[in-house]
Amino acid sequence: MTSDPVPYPAEAADPSQYVRVREKGSRDVSYPVAPEPLAVPVYDNHAHLEIEDGVGLSLDEQLSRAGEVGVIGVVQAGGDIESSRWSAWAAASHPRVLAAVAIHPNEAPAYAEAGRLGEAIDVVDELAAQPRVRAIGETGLDFFRTEEDGLPAQFESFEAHIALAKKHGIAMQIHDRDAHDAVLETLERVGAPDRTVFHCFSGDADMARIARERGYYLSFAGNVTFKNAQNLRDALAVIPRDRILVETDAPFLTPAPHRGRPNAPYLIPVTVRFMAEELGIGLDELCAQVASNTLAVYGSFED
Repeated sequence: MTSDPVPYPAEAADPSQYVRVREKGSRDVSYPVAPEPLAVPVYDNHAHLEIEDGVGLSLDEQLSRAGEVGVIGVVQAGGDIESSRWSAWAAASHPRVLAAVAIHPNEAPAYAEAGRLGEAIDVVDELAAQPRVRAIGETGLDFFRTEEDGLPAQFESFEAHIALAKKHGIAMQIHDRDAHDAVLETLERVGAPDRTVFHCFSGDADMARIARERGYYLSFAGNVTFKNAQNLRDALAVIPRDRILVETDAPFLTPAPHRGRPNAPYLIPVTVRFMAEELGIGLDELCAQVASNTLAVYGSFED
């Protein structure tokens, strides 16, 4: 999740009723026209489908639209107690959804200030035991939005989440904003989980080379298509193809030429086509590779 944080409502007893509404402002909140379907299906490795944007598509509608263009599964990511519970519910209820659960780094200081960070991490621990929860995420460090006095809570939360990913033997999705060196140092110091993913990778080629050496996965979102994102395209060029993932971070980071409008899993083909052109390889070849990578990280959607 990379946009302005949106306040979460009071904790609900029924996760299926949970929803967040993104402020629309003056944006064009109509969804773009669906792209040409992919011949080889892929997965959206990170989305926030609990957030209502645009016309407010239901989860079933989101999955249906995605399936029509060859996006056959979504990893739904949490960011606090409520969204993590919703993510686990969505995965348990829909065979084309897997879940990631965590306390977002920008939420960790608020939980710590309320004396609830330990409680929140315990909830993540409980949810992570569910069979269709396949990742701890998104967790990590964010030096852009959190003030210095909140950083100790971020580090505490990040290290606790790393431990949970190892405990449950599942992947970890990292949120890293303006904190590249600190994230890499933390992973090296405490030991990264076996399957570590940099969600919405925001580094450069040098960071990608470190990821390559350590066996991390880089997940590219729609911002790889932005004109000012040459650093992401440079990273894409050096990371091994068996470490590439693709995601939306929906409803954020809509790929060009639809930047600013609501993002959704059905727009993955726009991003993956762009990536194939950048790499100079066939679209079907790249789709087959990133789909295989997704299953290697998260396991089968059919289990």
